[in-house]
Amino acid sequence: MSKKIVIAEDEPITRMDISEILTGAGYNVVGMASDGFDIVEMCKSLKPDLVLMDIKMPLLDGLKASRILLEEEIASCIVLLTAYSTREFINEAKGIGVMGYIVKPINEKNLLPAIEIALAKDEEMKYMKESMEKAKGELEARKLVERAKGILMNKGNVTEEEAYNMIRKLSMDKRAPMKDIAKAIIMNR
Repeated sequence: MSKKIVIAEDEPITRMDISEILTGAGYNVVGMASDGFDIVEMCKSLKPDLVLMDIKMPLLDGLKASRILLEEEIASCIVLLTAYSTREFINEAKGIGVMGYIVKPINEKNLLPAIEIALAKDEEMKYMKESMEKAKGELEARKLVERAKGILMNKGNVTEEEAYNMIRKLSMDKRAPMKDIAKAIIMNR
């Protein structure tokens, strides 16, 4: 499956040139806009894999639009295009959390590698986020089981191992996760 890309660029010729480079490389350009406001609205429905966006645009510039897309988790992979390479713009882009920054003029040699790297980094970030969420959930479940064990140990005057085995047995008997059994024990204390 080719990656879905939207392009926000206020210069129609540049927008078309970028689209041709991307489609020629096998990417799926699913939308184009001439300002940041339209691209934010477009991304809400199209859910692109990557947003390629000019910084200087009317109504809502690329930096502000990027901030909205990232903060509201509408899009996670943004590469900015700009004629400006001043430290001020670069620092603001870094602070927002974009995945790339390409200084114009745009050509196939500087566009395609930047997009490949940005997409790879986005996948890596998504994997790390999922792993963190999973670890957080496991830690929460462990904390619940520990609390439930404590309750059982106090109520039934049993050892920690016996309390754990009671929770595990209930979990198997009820065919429910141990964390759910632990929640029930905590609620019923």
